[in-house]
Amino acid sequence: MTSGSGGKETSLHVRRTRGARRNRLQIKRLKSLSLKAHGFQNHHSSVDTEEGMSERKSTHEGLAFGHVSVMGRRRVMEDSAVVAPPVGFSGEYAFFAVYDGHGGAEVAESCCERMHICLEKLIMDQKAPLEEEFDWEKVMAECFRSVDQEFAAEENAAEMGSTALVVLVGKEEVVVANCGDSRAVLCRSGAAVPLSKDHKPDRPDEKQRIEAAGGNILNWNGWRVQGVLATSRSLGDYSLKPYVISEPEVMVTKRTESDDFLIIATDGLWDVLCNRVACQVVKNCLGGMWSDGTGAQAAAAALAEVAIARGSRDNISVIVVQLN
Repeated sequence: MTSGSGGKETSLHVRRTRGARRNRLQIKRLKSLSLKAHGFQNHHSSVDTEEGMSERKSTHEGLAFGHVSVMGRRRVMEDSAVVAPPVGFSGEYAFFAVYDGHGGAEVAESCCERMHICLEKLIMDQKAPLEEEFDWEKVMAECFRSVDQEFAAEENAAEMGSTALVVLVGKEEVVVANCGDSRAVLCRSGAAVPLSKDHKPDRPDEKQRIEAAGGNILNWNGWRVQGVLATSRSLGDYSLKPYVISEPEVMVTKRTESDDFLIIATDGLWDVLCNRVACQVVKNCLGGMWSDGTGAQAAAAALAEVAIARGSRDNISVIVVQLN
C-alpha cells in the first residue's frame, strides 16, 4: 500500500470515528431530553441543543405532543418542523408539520414561517356555511401552490426544494396534506394506519404522471426524477417542473375513541422503520416500557434514537401527538 492510500485510509477512519462519536452523543442527548418528558409545559416551550438537535414539548386543547429533530449522519440540518399554532375556525385545529429540505435549508425554513399563516388566511377566506362540508382538498392545494409560488423569486430557487407534510388535528377529524416522502401514521386500536402515501418516483401512478409530462425516472443511487430528485413532489425545485409538482394529496379521517396517537416524521425515520415498528416503539414509551421516560416527548426521542441505531443516513424529525 502506498503512503498516499494509507493517508486516505487514515482520513476515512478519522471521519468514521468522528461520525460514530457524534451519533453516540446524539443518542445520549436524546435519552437526556426524553427524561424531561414528564409534565408538559405551556405550548411552544423549546430547548435548542448542539449537533443540530432541538426539542419541543407542549399541550394544545388537551393534546399532549413531543418533537425531536436530529441532524443524524448528514453534515447539515435541512429539516424543519412546526408544532401546534392554532389555526382554522377560532383556532379549533392544532397545526403540525415537518418539512424536509434538499439543496439547502431555505425552502424548508420558509415553509416553517409561511405555511400555517397562509393556511389560516385561506380557511377564513373560504369558510363554508355551517350546513356545507368544508373543502379541505381545495384549500390545501391552494395553500401549497401559494407558498410554492413565493419561492420563485428567491435566489437559487431552481435547485432548492422541500417536501411538506401538514397535519391538522381537530376534535372531530384529522386532516393530512402531503407533498413528498414524509409520512403520517395513526395508531388506532393498537394497529398502524397510514394517513399519507409517500411520493416516490417509482410509485406507479407518479411514474405514469411524470412520463406523461415528458420526464424520466432513472435509477441513480435509487429511483430519481431526471436522475436528480428522489421524491416526485415537493415545493420549489423549479428546474424539475412540471415533472415535480407541489400539489398535495389530502386525506380527512374522522377521529374515534380508539385513536391512540399520531406519528408525523420525515423520511429519515421511515427509511429504516416500518409503520408497525414505529407504532410499537411509541406504545412502549406511552405504556412505561421505555427505560428513559414516558409520554409523547420520550416517544419522539425514542423513535429518533432507534432510527440512528438502525443506520438512518438522513436528518430525522419526529412529532408524536397523543390523541387519548
